[in-house]
Amino acid sequence: MSSLLNIMKQSFGLGAVTVTGGVHPPEHKQESTTQPITQLALPKRLVLPLRQHVGNLPKVLVVLGEKVLKGQLLAEAEGNISAAIHAPTSGTVVAIEDALIPHPSGLPDRCITIDVDGKDEWIAHDPTDWRNQDKTLLLSSLRNSGIVGLGGAAFPTQVKLRTNAKSHVDTLVINAAECEPYITCDDMLMRERADQILKGVEIAQHLLGAKQCLIGIEDNKAEAAEAMRLACANSPLNKLVRLKVVVVPTQYPSGDARQLIRLVAGIEVPADKRSTDVGVQCFNVATVLALHRYFDFGEPALSRIVTITGNVQKPANYEVLFGTPVPDLVKAGGGALAGTDDYIMGGPMMGFSLPSVDVPLTKASNCIIASSPNLFAPAPPAMPCIRCARCADVCPVSLQPQELYWFSKSSNLEKARDYNLFDCIECGCCTYACPSNIPLVQYYRFAKSEIIAQDRAKESADLARERNEFRLMRIEREKQERAEKHAQKAAGAKAEAAKAEAAPVNELPEDAAMAAKKAAIAAAIERAKAQKAAAMPQNVADAKPAVQAEIAEIDARREAAKQTVSEQPSDDGTSPQEDK
Repeated sequence: MSSLLNIMKQSFGLGAVTVTGGVHPPEHKQESTTQPITQLALPKRLVLPLRQHVGNLPKVLVVLGEKVLKGQLLAEAEGNISAAIHAPTSGTVVAIEDALIPHPSGLPDRCITIDVDGKDEWIAHDPTDWRNQDKTLLLSSLRNSGIVGLGGAAFPTQVKLRTNAKSHVDTLVINAAECEPYITCDDMLMRERADQILKGVEIAQHLLGAKQCLIGIEDNKAEAAEAMRLACANSPLNKLVRLKVVVVPTQYPSGDARQLIRLVAGIEVPADKRSTDVGVQCFNVATVLALHRYFDFGEPALSRIVTITGNVQKPANYEVLFGTPVPDLVKAGGGALAGTDDYIMGGPMMGFSLPSVDVPLTKASNCIIASSPNLFAPAPPAMPCIRCARCADVCPVSLQPQELYWFSKSSNLEKARDYNLFDCIECGCCTYACPSNIPLVQYYRFAKSEIIAQDRAKESADLARERNEFRLMRIEREKQERAEKHAQKAAGAKAEAAKAEAAPVNELPEDAAMAAKKAAIAAAIERAKAQKAAAMPQNVADAKPAVQAEIAEIDARREAAKQTVSEQPSDDGTSPQEDK
């Protein structure tokens, strides 16, 4: 290994910065690199989880029974951080419901299920002349491309390509380290499609305006490094910016973005800042290749390269449509061998056991490992910590894992936060190196989740308190406003009364006052006449004699009734007329 490392240093320029911490577990990469990348056959059914990326779930645009074409938009991005979902092939939407997805929780989530028709019919392709188009329009278009980080983080790519005055990017780092054991999808991608990767790098550099592009590859990938070096030499980007392949030592977790940036560019990203704050942005090789396919060919994110390895007959790499069931990939690898008891998505260091083999492959699925006891022995029981400090020696971010372990175990969460718990990248180096077999990372994840839950609860309580305080303030303000209105009204009435008292008694001439009084009396008489006229029967002049006789009889009875009432004595024995 040392001789190979020296050759790589001379050929590609190994970074002068050494690796901090880390471990070097058995690689197990040779098993899946003996065959070229193969296109996996179309499955009978695709299950597309809406939760395939970081951020908000996309908004579903299709309905049950709808015929869809390959590349058709099924769900559009919702919110600032989100990614779209497209149909990986043509078929019919048969379900939009909860289904089991590849997630450590083992819980079902909303999915779109497509019955594949086998025709693989495309939508109309719409390539983009990205060199001559406004960058704002390019980023807006990229929002519905469905492209996310294909190195495992699944962060929407259009967000990482935005720049502003506060986050200008000078250095573009391409992550080709692929440091986890067993995973070889990026290695094979670089060997076979280096030219396409460089075209994607050119697009990313154009959008970011970076002045240099550095491609970081571990020194155990000599063929991939050579292919990338030749592609760089032939790329037009080589004439515009500083373009270089930088070989880094094979030491897990050199593929972590902050670690790789430090190794290839010599730039330390502070724990409380993002890489863009120091002028650096990092993308996986598969992600930039997806940019090339989208802008140059009009193809949204529909597939990715996935490694099938472990306890299978033929470990290899396949180009797989998103939503393909895991058993289809296992079958392509020759099937699982005897003794397979589990399936791991991702690498053995940071991956997780699938809740079931019957789950779909997603944008974050870079590797499926068929596990067996001879590959991954059951974890022995944890023993007490012996304070050996090996966990601290291998921590790539220079934390104190043993202290964090004690704080997490005792639920002393504020102390764990003070010891920079959230700087932990959960790489698993401490767990791997612990002689007491303590599952340290699980404790850290527990503590992080508890702190996040407490912060959210506190945030909700603070918001509720602010709302209540605002409500009380609003009630008090309205009360004061009403009091002020009443006071103003009372002051106005008092002023009017004072004005009336101060006015001369005979302010108006006597004849004018008498005229006003007569006018009021006349108006009252007119109103009485109008009321009486309204009470009189109408349209009876032309009535028949019999009808007029009946009306006269009714009027006579009314007059008699009035006379009778007026003659009845009151309670004190006097008639109403006498009272008058």
